[in-house]
Amino acid sequence: MPKKDAAWYDAQFNNRARVPGHPDILGRWARASVLSRDSLSRRLDVAYGSGPDETLDVFPTTRANAPVLVFIHGGWWRAMDKRDHSFVAPAFVNAGALVVVPNYQLCPANSVEGIALQMVKALAWVSRHAHLYGGDPKRIVVAGHSAGAHLAAMLMCCDWKAVGRDLPARLVNKVLAISGVFDLDGIRRTSFLQPDLKLTPASVRKLSPAGFAAPKGTLYAVAGGEESEEFQRHAALIQERWGRKVVPVSEMLPGLNHFNILHDLVDPGARLCELAKGLLELE
Repeated sequence: MPKKDAAWYDAQFNNRARVPGHPDILGRWARASVLSRDSLSRRLDVAYGSGPDETLDVFPTTRANAPVLVFIHGGWWRAMDKRDHSFVAPAFVNAGALVVVPNYQLCPANSVEGIALQMVKALAWVSRHAHLYGGDPKRIVVAGHSAGAHLAAMLMCCDWKAVGRDLPARLVNKVLAISGVFDLDGIRRTSFLQPDLKLTPASVRKLSPAGFAAPKGTLYAVAGGEESEEFQRHAALIQERWGRKVVPVSEMLPGLNHFNILHDLVDPGARLCELAKGLLELE
C-alpha cells in the first residue's frame, strides 16, 4: 500500500476543494443567518469570558425550562464565525429549545487547545446562565460541525468539577457530532492546515478524543455519504473506540457533502434534525 502523504490528506480534508459549489452554500448560510437574527428573539455578543472573541449569541424560546442546544461551528479551527451559523436556531427555537451559538478565537492567533478551553468556558457560562433565558441547565445538548464536532466530543471528556465546584460533573453528556474528526494525526499531516494549527505529536495525543477513555453519556456521530473516506472513517472510529453504549449512532447520510449536511440539521423532516430533537427530548 502506498504511503499516505500530505497531498493525500489534503485531498481528504480540504472540503472547499472537494465541493465546488461551496460558495453558493456559504452564501445561503449567510442570508439565512441574517433572516434568523431578524426574525427571532435574541441576545447577541453576550460575553462568556474576557478573552478574544469570547462571546456567544442566545436565541430564547417561549417554552419554560427549555432544553438547551449549544451549536459549535466548524471551519478547521481557523475560519468561520458564530454569525455565519445563526440559521441553525429557528428550527430548534420553534420546536421549544433555547439555542446558544458561541464564538472562539481562530488559529493561528489561537491554538486548538486554546479553542477547546474557550469552549469549556462557554459551556460553564451556559450552565450558570441558561435559566436567565428560560433554559434548563440540566438538559444541555452540544452539537458541533466539523472542527466543532471535535470540540463537542472534547467537552464530553472534561472534568467539570475541576473547572468549577458549582458545575455538574456531567455538564455535557449528550453530543451530536456532525462530520467530526476525532484523531488529529491526519490533520497534522496536511499541508494546507498544519501551518496555521501547528500540531505536534504531543498535542495530537492530548487533543484526540478517539484516544481517550470512553466518557459517560451519549454521542451520535454522523457524516455525509458524499464526504471523504476519512470523514466517514472518523464517524466509525469514535464508535469503535468509545463503544456502542456511548456511541449508539454512527451513520452516513446519503447524498450529503460536508456543507449541505447542515441543511439536514435544520430541516424538521430530515434524519439529522430528528437525531438532534431526540437528544433534546423534543416531540
